[in-house]
Amino acid sequence: MRAEPEGHGPVRFGPPPPGDGLPVVPDLAAALAAAAHRSDGEPAGGGPALLEAACGYWERRGLPTVPAAAVAGPGAPSLLLALTAALGGDVLVPRPCAAWWAPYARLLGRPVFHVATPAECGGVPDPYALLETVRRVRAEGGDPRLLVLSVADDPTGTVAPPELLHETVEAATGEGLHLVSDETWRDTLHDPHDTVLLSPAEMLPDRVTVVTDLAGALLPPGWPAAVARFPAGDTGDGLHARVLDVLTALDGRVAAPVAAAATLALTEPPQVTGRVTAAVRLHARVAAAAHHAVVAAGALALPPRAGRHLYADLAPLRPALAAHGVGDAQELEDFLTARLGMPAPGGHRFGDALAGLRVRLSTGPLLGRTDAERAACLGSPEPLEMPHVQRALTHVKAVFDDLSDDAQRRESPR
Repeated sequence: MRAEPEGHGPVRFGPPPPGDGLPVVPDLAAALAAAAHRSDGEPAGGGPALLEAACGYWERRGLPTVPAAAVAGPGAPSLLLALTAALGGDVLVPRPCAAWWAPYARLLGRPVFHVATPAECGGVPDPYALLETVRRVRAEGGDPRLLVLSVADDPTGTVAPPELLHETVEAATGEGLHLVSDETWRDTLHDPHDTVLLSPAEMLPDRVTVVTDLAGALLPPGWPAAVARFPAGDTGDGLHARVLDVLTALDGRVAAPVAAAATLALTEPPQVTGRVTAAVRLHARVAAAAHHAVVAAGALALPPRAGRHLYADLAPLRPALAAHGVGDAQELEDFLTARLGMPAPGGHRFGDALAGLRVRLSTGPLLGRTDAERAACLGSPEPLEMPHVQRALTHVKAVFDDLSDDAQRRESPR
C-alpha cells in the first residue's frame, strides 16, 4: 500500500454532488433568459430580492430569518470557504463527508480532522467520537472551532435521527464549536412522511450557520447559487460581516441571470415544487432498486433516504475484486466506472480510508442517455419499467452479481 494516498489519484479534490440528470424547469429557464440582458450584476452577498426569497424559504421550514442574517454566493463551496476563513481554527468533519468540504479548509492551510459516524447513518459525527477527537486535537496543540455536518447526507444518502443529532449538537456546544449545517439535500427526502428531519439550527439557534446549495433540489448544477443563514445575535452578526468581507474580496457574486432563477426557485411556485416532488419520487425509486441490486450481491449499504445516491461497502466482495486487481478505493473506482459505464467515485474521495472498498453510486446516469429519455422517466407512472431504465438497472445488477458469483467461488471450503 502506498504511504502517500495523494500519489494514487487526485484524492484531495473529489467529484461534484450528484446531479438529477433532468431537463431544466421551463419557468426557471424563462426567468434566467429574461435577466440575460442585465449588465449590473448582483452585489457580493446577494441582492435584496434574492435574500428576501431565501428568508421566505427558511421561514417555511421553521427557521425565521431576516435579510441581514443571510448571504448568497456562487455555490456552497464559496460560502464554506468564506465561513472557514472567517471562523479560523481547525475544522472537524464526519467520516465520510461530502467531497468538497475538506479541500477548502486545506486551501486555507487549516487542519481537517475526520470524526467517525455511527452505524445507522452518515453526515453527523458520533457524539462520543466527537468529544474524543476534540480532546485529542487540543492535547496535540490544535484549536478546533468549526464542525461541518449534514443531516441529509452526501455521500451516504442517509438522514440522521433527531436523537443522535441532539446528542452531537450538545457535545459540540459543550466544546464551544460553531456548527455549519449543510442542508443542500433536505428537500430530497424519499419518504417525507416517514422521515423526521430536524435542522441543528432548530436545536441550537445561536451557534449554527445553515448553508444550502440550490443544486440539491431547486436549480441545475450548472447554475451555481447557494444561500447561508446566520444565527441571530452578536455572534451571528460578526460572522455575517466577516463572511461578506471574504466574499467581497473573492468577488463571490451570483451571476444576475442565475440570481433571477434562484429568486424564483426559492419562492417555490407550483411549477418548481411540482418538479421537485416528481424528481425526488423518481430518484427514490431508482435508488431503492439500485440498493436492492447491490445488497443482494453481498455488498453492504444503508438504505438511501435522501438525495440521488447511495454509498456501498464492497468489503464482503474483496476476494472477487482482488482477482480483478482491485485492492483499494481508487482501484475500485476505476474498475466500477469502467464496468458500469458511469462515474463511481471511491470512498477516498469522501474522507474514507484508501484501503477501504467503498463507493458512491448515483441514480442520475440510470435515467437514460438523452434529455428525451430522462424527461420520459419523469413523466412515467412506472419509470422502472421503461426499457432504458430496465437496461441500466439490469446492467448494474449483472456487474454486482458477477462479483458475488466470483466471491462465492473463491470462498475457502468449510
